[in-house]
Amino acid sequence: MARIHNNLLEAVLRIIKSTILENRYADSVINFILKTNPKWGARDRKFIAETSYEIIRNLRLLSFAASTGTTNEEQFRKIITAYLFIVRLSDEAQLGEVGLKKDKLLQRYEEGKQTRKIRESVPDWLDEFGEQQLGARWEKELSALNKEAEVVLRVNTIKTTRKFLKDKFAEQEIKAIEVPHNPDALVLEERKNLFLLDEFKRGFFEIQDASSQHVAFFSGVEPGMRVIDACAGAGGKSLHMAALMKNKGKILCLDTEERKLIELKKRSKRNGISIIETKTIDSTKVIKRLAESADLVLLDVPCSGLGVIRRNPDAKWKLKKERIEELIKIQADILSSYSNMVKKGGKLIYVTCSILPSENELQIKKFMESHKDQYKLIEEKTISPAESGFDGFYMAKLIRL
Repeated sequence: MARIHNNLLEAVLRIIKSTILENRYADSVINFILKTNPKWGARDRKFIAETSYEIIRNLRLLSFAASTGTTNEEQFRKIITAYLFIVRLSDEAQLGEVGLKKDKLLQRYEEGKQTRKIRESVPDWLDEFGEQQLGARWEKELSALNKEAEVVLRVNTIKTTRKFLKDKFAEQEIKAIEVPHNPDALVLEERKNLFLLDEFKRGFFEIQDASSQHVAFFSGVEPGMRVIDACAGAGGKSLHMAALMKNKGKILCLDTEERKLIELKKRSKRNGISIIETKTIDSTKVIKRLAESADLVLLDVPCSGLGVIRRNPDAKWKLKKERIEELIKIQADILSSYSNMVKKGGKLIYVTCSILPSENELQIKKFMESHKDQYKLIEEKTISPAESGFDGFYMAKLIRL
């Protein structure tokens, strides 16, 4: 392997330090670092991003192989060198002399792979908690969640078709594969920077995992409906629902963070969507004023995000058990108060990107016990990362009596 320029490795070091020690989000740090050096070409930028994510994803295993901790710069230099030796098959101890012997590294690496929590690089508490929640299922789910996520697109059917977009990609030597049982999804065979493409700028597609795309289909939205997406964020699911509604009806997108709704407005314009309105939740009055006003309410609630750690591997090191317990209470509060926005005869869709029963079916069971005279559970759907190859999701559909 050719020697890797030291400035690229120093960039990786900065990203890992900022993510692990300063508790910043890896994707934001990577974007910031890449903007600091416009001279880096596509290959260099790809190396920095992929190497950073791979090291963060496998941090515990690489740390074990290098016989080191994860609390200072010197230790991270050893971890990066271990990655270069083991994964990149480099014969040089780059990023400075860190005193690691290749044979010893490989031996320790193989030893570490014998223990699940080291092999899949998760903290002790998360491995124990996952097994408590999922039993024997945890092993295969954790293995699937520690693999790199594919790039999945959702075709915007307001503006184009999957066949047309696939053919346009083929003209640019971008191979996209159709996803079975999902008429709007395409998976890229190789990672590409799609945001520079004319097709993206014209709103022909959005980046959205195949599991996330199932939400809009599961909801059963139809043209002409009045829909409330009460935890909308940047609105990926709302945009998909709007397309399924053929841009007819109304979708009111609510969120506590105005900046996300501002981004949604930009995305709506690019997508050619006119039925989305936004409103910031700045007091409890916003929810109360919308009582019994919607045919369908989508609650894509705040959750642990354990179903999507393939694309956010740094979440493994940021998440705490206490935070999951807080989120379970928040989810229950949202279900209790926001469900009142559903009209009688209307539908309530509860969604998480978690694989934990305590955030999913047990949360709905608890809600139904206290609302059995108001709601009926129609359907539940769990998407397993191990079985689907995509993100982990849970969905429940309830009807208001």
